[in-house]
Amino acid sequence: MNVLDDTVTRLERWPLLDKIGDPLRKATQAAVKARVVRNLLSGVPTGHPLHPVLTDLPIGAWSMASLLDVAGGKSAEAAADLLIAAGMVAAVPTAAAGFNDWSDTFGGTSRIGVAHASLNVTAIGLYAASFAARKTGRRTAGSSLALAGLGMLLASGYLGGHLAYSKGVKVSRTAWHEGPIDWQDALAESELEVGKPKLAKVGDVQVMVLRDGGRVVALDSTCTHAGGPLHEGTIENGCVTCPWHGSTFRLVDGSVVHGPASSPEPSYEARVQEGRIQLRARL
Repeated sequence: MNVLDDTVTRLERWPLLDKIGDPLRKATQAAVKARVVRNLLSGVPTGHPLHPVLTDLPIGAWSMASLLDVAGGKSAEAAADLLIAAGMVAAVPTAAAGFNDWSDTFGGTSRIGVAHASLNVTAIGLYAASFAARKTGRRTAGSSLALAGLGMLLASGYLGGHLAYSKGVKVSRTAWHEGPIDWQDALAESELEVGKPKLAKVGDVQVMVLRDGGRVVALDSTCTHAGGPLHEGTIENGCVTCPWHGSTFRLVDGSVVHGPASSPEPSYEARVQEGRIQLRARL
């Protein structure tokens, strides 16, 4: 194990971070409870997590500010100051989206998230101090504080990458679920009760099949958000709600109604042939 891996493992096992994370999680979940807020911060309108997209804005602004500090000369001072300010403004929605995503994590993943957020908050503080120093004519101090902030961002970015690529935070849990494109026998029509999901295996995918009113509908049984058992969720008003984090999907096509899920649920076409229900992936 290398030094970076060892450091991350130690953070994952550091219970002190729970004393920060537990109350912060409760506060965050309360703040994002409203559907419009949850959906926006989760990235439901775009079908893609919002936080990774937004991170490019403050990181890009602040890294370019330091480049101008180092190589731009006096003529670039105003542009560097503007980039520092722009990064601070962009950091607000970026942090909000990040806290939203983190609020559904637990255990070691949650602790890494707390460390990631702590480094980002420290970076924002350094950039605020850098901006104040610049405005009072202390250019050298302003540049140095910005470089320190950039160092914090690099460390934070490493932890952010660990959360996404090693822990799979906000990675769709159905990304590798490929249902058959040809009709496949799933189960007998007589096995279905109105509003009660039945599991069926189609190819290598577990599919939730149910009768909703006068139609048969089918969705992947694994919630795209965190892998929750969608077939154990609540069926209501033509939607299914995951029992783990409350993500809600339309039964007819798997589209997201309520986050934290941002990716739609894979859905299947259904037909009845000689008393048997057949399914295929929706094209």
